[in-house]
Amino acid sequence: MTATDLRALAERAGRELEEAPAPEILRWAAETFGKRFCVTSSMEDAVVAHLASRALPGVDVVFLDTGYHFPETIGTRDAVAAVMDVNVITLTPRATVAEQDAAHGPRLHERDPDLCCALRKVEPLERGLAAYDAWATGLRRDESPTRAGTPVVGWDERRRKVKVSPIARWTQEDVDAYVAEHGVLTNPLLMDGYASVGCSPCTRRVAAGEDARAGRWSGLAKTECGLHG
Repeated sequence: MTATDLRALAERAGRELEEAPAPEILRWAAETFGKRFCVTSSMEDAVVAHLASRALPGVDVVFLDTGYHFPETIGTRDAVAAVMDVNVITLTPRATVAEQDAAHGPRLHERDPDLCCALRKVEPLERGLAAYDAWATGLRRDESPTRAGTPVVGWDERRRKVKVSPIARWTQEDVDAYVAEHGVLTNPLLMDGYASVGCSPCTRRVAAGEDARAGRWSGLAKTECGLHG
């Protein structure tokens, strides 16, 4: 399909599947794209990977290893690869942390977090998604104001791909219930005060009453890494 065809397909599916349950959205993606469909996961939890593995056993699950992850995040990735019917693919930046420090100076994440994310997240994902026509994310509308308009199926204009967010309409309570019912793997840091888990230098625990994304890039005028616009 051409990009024009894919965009029309995404826009139509977004309307038709708006009220559909997450498994139905993922079945549509699996039937429509097959092996040209993947899931991306930060390994905060494996909910979308688990859902997708039921619609498309052996589905590719793409993980970005930035070089700055908590050990718990890498452990979650390894556990998901070991126990779930998925194919975990780890993407890495072109430069190691040491090479980036040599080129841009140490602690780039403090001085220019947008550039750090561009080098260690956005660029690797661009390369990693080249083999796919559609990708799934775990974005939810209740996570932050910047995600409130997330469609369940939409068009990723930058990458010219269909973007599927099957749990966009879920709440944290829905996630917790699914995890409990199916014994889905979650990052241990979620039980240690972290509501959203990213790179260790740019992630803190959240206080009572803060939204789930408040612990990311705390104190900076930044709320997203750039993967989602």
